[in-house]
Amino acid sequence: MIKYSKAFWTANFVELLERLAYYAVFIVITLYLSNVWGFSDVEAGIIAGVFSASLYLLPTFAGAYADRIGFRSAIILAFFLLTIGYGGLGLLPTLLESAGLVNYEMTTTFTGLNESWLRWSIAPVLVFVVIGGAFIKAVISGTIARETTTENRAKGYAIFYMMVNIGAFIGKTVVDPLRRSMGDQGLVYLNYFSAFMTFAALVLVIFFYKSTKTEGQGKSFSEIGRSMLKVAMNGRLMLLMIIISGFWMIQSQMYATMPKYVIRLIGEGASPGWYANVNPLVVFISVNFVTSFMKNRKALTSMLIGMFIIPFSALVMSIGNQLDIPSILGMHPVAFMMIIGIGMQALAECFISPRYLEYFSLQAPEGEEGLYLGFSHLHSFFSFLFAFGLSGFLLEKYCPDPRLFMDTNGVIDTISYSAATAHAHYIWYYFVGIGAISAIALIIYAQVNRRRDAKTEAKQL
Repeated sequence: MIKYSKAFWTANFVELLERLAYYAVFIVITLYLSNVWGFSDVEAGIIAGVFSASLYLLPTFAGAYADRIGFRSAIILAFFLLTIGYGGLGLLPTLLESAGLVNYEMTTTFTGLNESWLRWSIAPVLVFVVIGGAFIKAVISGTIARETTTENRAKGYAIFYMMVNIGAFIGKTVVDPLRRSMGDQGLVYLNYFSAFMTFAALVLVIFFYKSTKTEGQGKSFSEIGRSMLKVAMNGRLMLLMIIISGFWMIQSQMYATMPKYVIRLIGEGASPGWYANVNPLVVFISVNFVTSFMKNRKALTSMLIGMFIIPFSALVMSIGNQLDIPSILGMHPVAFMMIIGIGMQALAECFISPRYLEYFSLQAPEGEEGLYLGFSHLHSFFSFLFAFGLSGFLLEKYCPDPRLFMDTNGVIDTISYSAATAHAHYIWYYFVGIGAISAIALIIYAQVNRRRDAKTEAKQL
């Protein structure tokens, strides 16, 4: 019977709450930016991309700093900043409403901000979420590394990933009821919900997070700098991170493209939050089984299987818009095929993510777990920055906003709009190509490293 420490379980539970808060907001972040703040598809995609990419860039620095100040202090700081950030995302629109810039009694969409500099007042609030989230990324996964051994680490990361996806599932569940009952105002109120979740996590950390693992605490900044340079110069780890970015470029479309894509093709009756929930549900059900099944296989072997699944998931997502039938099992074809594709992505994630984190953690010396696990998240910096920006351009080209086809009476020209979205499925072909290139790159990477390891072992004999 494997036993884990109190710090391990506390870290996992507050990770659940943090993911619950994050995904409640993130699943509709582009809708929030476009419908509430008046940003275009491209602008919303770029802002969301920079926001999410920053969440995965800063852990490289936050993780190193967390090693220095101690994980407990770092987590407390993180949840304090997140509570301010999410609360601000809810409060700021309310303040603008009270200033007369929007009237929810007349409309659920902001008015008067499309050409106003006040739209950018959201940026400093997002910074709080980014900095707080950056510490969480490094410290929670770093805690798993510190509180486990090489023998039970894979299982520890499987538990961690299961908790992540429980939080993601619950967080996405609250989205559609709020959006349908309150319109765009529901997108605003989601942020208060997230702020409450992170505040609850803050209280739990203060009272329950205790750990005897304090290696690396008190390092000087020069020592931190040398350690960061050492990781950055590790070509093997950095190349793996870039290759795995291909997986996350496709996975991120569940947030960048999917919500707008399904609502625009199906209508307001679409439920992007529920479609996205297929991902954490499948991961929750499958991740422990997959990890146990692959426990005697190398981490790269497990990752390879996932990387071959991912391009096919994007291909499946493209099929729905090409089917000339009213429904499949009572669902719109676009929704049905989207759910199948998201399920395939979740299965790929089970093979890739826990073993990827394990692979990185095993390279980390004692006292540098936060630094190494912070660097491990750089894959999403590259993928989210590029993928969200690309999504905005692809949506405008193949699946534009129906409001652009409205006449002066607010009636959509359905004939013109149908013609404009006839090739909406082309969006997914771009990601099929990205996934295929990434899978091939990982094969080459695995073969090259296998040969290098064999040569190293031969020299040591």
